Parts: sequence; structure tokens; C-alpha cells
Amino acid sequence: MAPTALLSVFDKTGLAHLATTLQQRHGFQLVCSGGTAQLLREEAGLTVTAVADHTGAPELLNGRVKTLHPHIHGGILADRHKPEHLEDLQRQGIPPIDLVVVNLYPFESTVADATVTWEQAIEVIDIGGPAMLRAAAKNHAHVSVLTAASQYAPFLETLAAGGVDLQQRRQLALAAFRHSARYEAAVSQWFGTQLEEEPEQLQLTLPQRQRLRYGENPHQPALWYGESQVGWGAARQLQGKQLSFNNLLDLDAALASVQEFPPEQAAAVVVKHTNPCGVATGAALATALQRAVAADEVSAFGSVVAVNQPLDAAAAAQLAAIFVECVVAPGVTVEALECLARKPNLRLLTLDQAAVAGASGQQLRTILGGVLVQQRDQQPVDRSTWQVVSTAQPDATLLAELDFAWRVVRHVRSNAIVVSRGQRTLGIGAGQMNRVGAAELALAAAGERAQGAVLASDGFFPFPDTVRLAAGSGIRALIQPGGSKRDEESIAACNARGLVMICTGRRHFLH
Repeated sequence: MAPTALLSVFDKTGLAHLATTLQQRHGFQLVCSGGTAQLLREEAGLTVTAVADHTGAPELLNGRVKTLHPHIHGGILADRHKPEHLEDLQRQGIPPIDLVVVNLYPFESTVADATVTWEQAIEVIDIGGPAMLRAAAKNHAHVSVLTAASQYAPFLETLAAGGVDLQQRRQLALAAFRHSARYEAAVSQWFGTQLEEEPEQLQLTLPQRQRLRYGENPHQPALWYGESQVGWGAARQLQGKQLSFNNLLDLDAALASVQEFPPEQAAAVVVKHTNPCGVATGAALATALQRAVAADEVSAFGSVVAVNQPLDAAAAAQLAAIFVECVVAPGVTVEALECLARKPNLRLLTLDQAAVAGASGQQLRTILGGVLVQQRDQQPVDRSTWQVVSTAQPDATLLAELDFAWRVVRHVRSNAIVVSRGQRTLGIGAGQMNRVGAAELALAAAGERAQGAVLASDGFFPFPDTVRLAAGSGIRALIQPGGSKRDEESIAACNARGLVMICTGRRHFLH
């Protein structure tokens, strides 16, 4: 008996060549659903059997029911090693199906359009396709299943070389189950979003993008999973070595920091080990870069840099003068690209704002045996909620400086202190076990430059010791969340020294 292939695909890429080779070179009989049958008859000139003719039952409900029939699923699911299965097929006149080629209605791309209606989304929920995929994958001992055009050529090569063995069919079955699982997850996640319900189970169906050289250290294997249309999956690497695990973490931290500043205000962020070590704004991007690097030239060596405007030649020249691992920008001019081409190991990426905005606001962190989920800390700065709690009042310039420091400190690991002046960081204390320790580091890094600067803290002051330390270094204003039982002591310490203090009413811990 000639082998039978069942073809029912929405994406018809490569289908004509596959079907022609199956029929003319390997003698397959082709059973096809409506649109697939029409294409193969009209464009490929092949002889095909329509599903309705194969089953003896017409399509129903505008095509909602066509492949859900015993002649289809019996042919796919029959175990050829069981005589009673073969007898059932013979008694019902059902030919066995040896190959299933199915891909599904485009649910994900349909609901990606924010204007899609509920009714439109429902109509692209595939029913028959997943049923055939799962049936074929279950019976992989006897049936091959193809779910993507990228599988067609390898399958035909294997077929021509003598046939598909059990191990290969198992691999195809695994791909089919993964394809089906991703589809079902997309549908359920969309339903949950529409109904504003928290998922009872966390479902991740991200495609593998890259096998990384290693993780945080050379002895740790690592992989990168992510969507290709949004977030870092949409970034374009224009030059440089392959991205590493640590590069991606640092790039993510740098991007989050630079996103604090609107694109009309040139800003640059220099990151080392996920902490900003230099942040600055400027009249031009080259100026912002120069100032950010100068904030901590020692730490800038081997750093990762993010900017919020397209790199031009002047900014590229600033980068070419130092050693940095990675740079990400919303764009790059031809002149800048030519300048940085002289540093071929520098990883240069572009990532546009649409890809950033389209990424999920959900943040996942792993713990031993589990996953924690939260919304990213993306709340915009809202000065209307700030309270000036000191007797001294800030002028517009000082208020802008405090705003700058507050935007930076939320991206520094807790406990975090940032000292800044002139919209440039002068000292950063990150990840300390107590706030005084973080302040000591930040003020020591700032040194004499702390005179007339401001200090921002990501958490409240439990004691007035940080205020006294700041005043002793010449700090003129402080910004912090407030909310400590001893706020009055810190406020009194400010008033005694003529310092400005603002309480924002919101903390920004980053662990």
C-alpha cells in the first residue's frame, strides 16, 4: 500500500516543494484540507484527495469541523503492531496515515494587534490542527509529524537516505508537542489577560535564541530564551563578539537606567556588574558620554554603556577612546559605525523604543525550586507626591538635581546612595549591608566634589547618622522615601544644618 500524507497548513511556505517530492519521488498519496488542496492542485499541479472526499463527510460550520473524523484520527492513531487496530481500519475502510504536516492558525500574531476584537481572536483558535498534531506525536512509533517549514528539507533528505527511524520520529514528536504547548499557552494567557485573572500556573513558552558560551562563570552552562519581536530579542548586534550571560545582565541594567531620561535630553549610563558607576546628561550625546565616563574612570574600564539617543560620530569617538565591552543605542549613524569598526571586539547593539515598550512588564526571579514574579519597577517619577519636609526650600535648579539623583538611585543595588551635582553622578554606594556604609562609599568616591552636591537614598533613614555624614561632606540637599519612625530626628538634623530634605513617599529597593 502506498504511504499516505495528511497536509493541512495555514502557513504554506515550502509546501509545494514538499508535496511534489513526496508524491513524485516517494509515491505518497496526499490528503489535504481545503486551502492546502487548492494550492497544490492549482500551483503544483498535483493530484490530491480533499479531506471531505477522504472522510465521506462535508465540512461543517464554515470549516470549523473538517478533520475531526474517525477516518482522520483512526488513520493517524492506529498502532500497526496491534492486529486489532489493523482489523478496525480494514473493517471501516480507513487507510493508515504515515505523515502529518500541520501548522496552526496564527493566534499569537492576531492577538498581538491591540485592536483585535474578542470575536476575531476566537476565530483563530485552532481545534483540528492541535488534535492532529497530538495524535501524530502520540503515535510517533508509526507516524512522522512536521510542524514547521524549516523541517521539510531535513525530512526529505532523511526520507531519500532510506527512511525516518524511531529516534528521528521521537524528535519530531517532541517538536510537535512543544508547538502545541506553546499554542495552548498563548491562548490561555490571552484569555487570562482579557479576564484580568492571575494565572494559577506560570507558563513559559519562550523560544531558545542562543546557547551562551557560559553563565556567570566558565563552569556554568547557560542558554538565552526570548521572543524575537520585543525586548532584547529585537536588538540588532552590528559588530563584536557573541554576547555573554553577564553582558546581557549588564545591558539590561544599563538600558533600564537610561530609560529614566527622555530622548530629547541626551543621557548616558555606564554600568559595571549591573550597577551604574557613571550617569550624566549633557547638551549633546558626546558631552553626556564624556561626563558619565569621567564620573568614575576606573570603573568605566570594561564596562557596558547605554545611551538614549542615536550614536553620532562625536559620541562614537568618546567610546573609541576607552575600553568598553558593550554599547546599546536606539540607532547608529554611518559615521559612528565606521569609527567603532576599528574596535571589532566591541559589541555594538541597537534597540528601538518600540521593542522596549512592547516587552512584558513582568519580572521573574528564580529561587531554589521556584520562581518569583513581580511587575517591574517602572512607575514614573511624580514630583507632585514629593514633600519638602525641611525648613530650607529647594529652588528649581536644586529640585532638578534631586530629580536626577532620584532617577539614578532606583537602579543601584540596595542599600543604595547616589551623590550628584550638575546632572552627573559623583559617587555611588551600592549593595551595602547598612545605609551608612553605602553613604560612606558614595561620599568617599565624590571626595571634595561633594561640596554643594545632593544625596539620594533608595530607602528611608532609620537614624540621623546619614544626614550628619552627608552634611560633614558638604552635601546641601537630600532626597529619600521617608516613612521611618525616626523621620523627625533626620529632619531636625537637616534643619540644624540648613539642609534641604525631600521625602518622596516611595522607596525603590533593588535586590
